[in-house]
Amino acid sequence: MVSGNENTLVTFESGANHYRLLGLELTRPTGTKAAPTLISVDKGGTAAYIVLDRSWLHGTTHDDTRDGFSLTGTNYVAVVHSYFSDFHCASACTDSHAVSGGAGDHQDGPYKIAHNFLEAAGEAILFGGAEATKTPTDITIRFNHFFKPWQWMKGNEPFVGGPDGNPFVVKNHFELKNAARVLVAANLMENVWAGFTQSGYGIVLTPKNQHTTEGNVCPLCEVTDVTIRYTHVIHAGGGIVMATGISAPKEGGGPALAGARWSVHDVILDDLSTRYGGPGTAFQISNSWPKNAVNTVTINHVTAFPESTGYMMFVGNKVENASMYGLAFTNNLMVTGRYPIWNTGGGEESCAYKDVPITSIVSCFTTYTFANNGLITPPPFYTPSTWPANNMFAQTVDDVGFTNFNNGNGGNYELLSNSPYKNQGTDGKDLGADIVGLNQALQNVE
Repeated sequence: MVSGNENTLVTFESGANHYRLLGLELTRPTGTKAAPTLISVDKGGTAAYIVLDRSWLHGTTHDDTRDGFSLTGTNYVAVVHSYFSDFHCASACTDSHAVSGGAGDHQDGPYKIAHNFLEAAGEAILFGGAEATKTPTDITIRFNHFFKPWQWMKGNEPFVGGPDGNPFVVKNHFELKNAARVLVAANLMENVWAGFTQSGYGIVLTPKNQHTTEGNVCPLCEVTDVTIRYTHVIHAGGGIVMATGISAPKEGGGPALAGARWSVHDVILDDLSTRYGGPGTAFQISNSWPKNAVNTVTINHVTAFPESTGYMMFVGNKVENASMYGLAFTNNLMVTGRYPIWNTGGGEESCAYKDVPITSIVSCFTTYTFANNGLITPPPFYTPSTWPANNMFAQTVDDVGFTNFNNGNGGNYELLSNSPYKNQGTDGKDLGADIVGLNQALQNVE
């Protein structure tokens, strides 16, 4: 292991193994123009069996700092009980992360990222979005606090931005563009807003064949076998995006390999609002690939409060593309918003063009289960007959029986004993998230 230059503070030389970085403070020089990465492997090299433990990695208040720990080229790495702060870009870079990976030609993983505080303007954790021929696998992300301070949001006082006064580039909290076999459990994701073409979602699953000046550089990228559970997203421009996308479609971008087998359960999506610049929607499920469309998506026991004047779910796919399939949307408890299931765009070429819940679900998914959900305050013109069969409807929030709704912003969403949705799940549990279990899981998140 050697000290790096202004672009990398600590570099693992190729072949480095069995290092434990314990109790360190690692940061960058103040006032330099570079956007450094604090820890990485020498370019093209590999390293293994590395633990970062109880350390503080940080940038400076105004300077650009691209990455805390770049995992590209590594195997058997744990990032635990550490504090990451002030990772942001305003001029020398456009995307910043506390932890990143998913690039290069090496078979990366497994990884454990647990019990950390993760503060980054771009994404606190990102896998993918670069040239790669392999997909990192077996990634566990648990007990982390994802956070962006309100001072970074333009218009707030006090405001903190780059040296030139421009705001930092804010995107999402957690994003996968290239990763397989991922568990995301017991995380708190707090404060995210729209900016720099992004809508400020808590979680984004979007396999991407990144397009660069050299062409499409990751046709084998995939996001598959992902489980998200016992996680709380609060104060966000949107909840969760699950979509296949094409990088730079007008410049010849192409599809990646696969986006499939995504499971979300026992999750709270709280205070999703247009105040944060996004659409305030709970979910987006959409496809942009001609073949091998999004499939096998399970959303079960989720409690969500999207913007009341907005949308519960965006769906979309060109009718000429292969259809999405395998949607299971069950046992959820959600505010529907004024426009419950809405088209992502594309006019009459989109499967969701009609913007009617049952019509969009049937047209966009060849196989689906959309049943046994508690749908709260549906608009009067979306009567039960416009929805898939066997769902339940609450005309007011008071009809649900939350312990403390608190306007869908940090309330106690455990159901009272007399709630009509108590023990009404297909599994005998309450509709919505397991609030008691989720609170217990987050007890040790700081």
